[in-house]
Amino acid sequence: MLVEYTPKFISAIVVLVIGWIAIGFVMRGLRRFFNRVHLDPALESFIMSFSGVMLKIVLLVVVATMFGVQTTSLVALLGAAGLAVGLALQGSLSNFAGGVLILFFKPFKLGDYIEAQGVSGTVNNIQIFNTILKTPDNKTIVLPNGNLANDVLTNYSTEPFRRLDFTFGIGYGDDIKLAKDLLEKNVVKDERVISDDPDRKPQIVVGNLGESSVDIFCRVWVKTDDYWNIFFEKNEAVKEAFDKNGISIPFPQQDVHHYYENGTGPTDI
Repeated sequence: MLVEYTPKFISAIVVLVIGWIAIGFVMRGLRRFFNRVHLDPALESFIMSFSGVMLKIVLLVVVATMFGVQTTSLVALLGAAGLAVGLALQGSLSNFAGGVLILFFKPFKLGDYIEAQGVSGTVNNIQIFNTILKTPDNKTIVLPNGNLANDVLTNYSTEPFRRLDFTFGIGYGDDIKLAKDLLEKNVVKDERVISDDPDRKPQIVVGNLGESSVDIFCRVWVKTDDYWNIFFEKNEAVKEAFDKNGISIPFPQQDVHHYYENGTGPTDI
């Protein structure tokens, strides 16, 4: 047995090492090819991951046949094992199919900011079974592709423009026209706000008469890339403008009445 199997073992090891190195060359060649043809990064990542797994499986089959394992027997064994693994890993197969659907229908791409399954983040990588998100505070979230392909998903980066909604509450005794003029000056007049598109006109209206405030809605359209910068800047700018012009931003209040035991009447506190 030693005389019979030692040459086969050495040959198999040599083939395994050479094959592993060859797979590395093939994968690097594929990457260079994809870079030349400017393939979609998400599709490139998926194909690279899938090709690497398949090439390694083929290499292991070749090495096994060098030990005298019959190809037909090996195929039958792999088929039986594949069936068992398929039944055990139905979720993984669903995730694989989900990955294919994501790459085909493109509900999102690398770099998009999405929200799904109760989490949100920037798409960092699309793999065979999972999609990797990076949160703004640099956490890594792994989402199964099957769930992404078959559930509700919100993509915040698809459209080049987004509507930015502000709600500013002022007191019932404050000047509504003055407040609207201040919003016009501090929000709408910003050069980053879109004001020349008839379908995206800014809007400043009294949107709600609340329990303790008059709520003014200010809705403007901005480029998606400018959304958060404008949101933070204008909240601060409007607060400062309201303070300088005597416009109050009320908060909920309660009137408490105290009654004397002898029934003489209430007193306000």
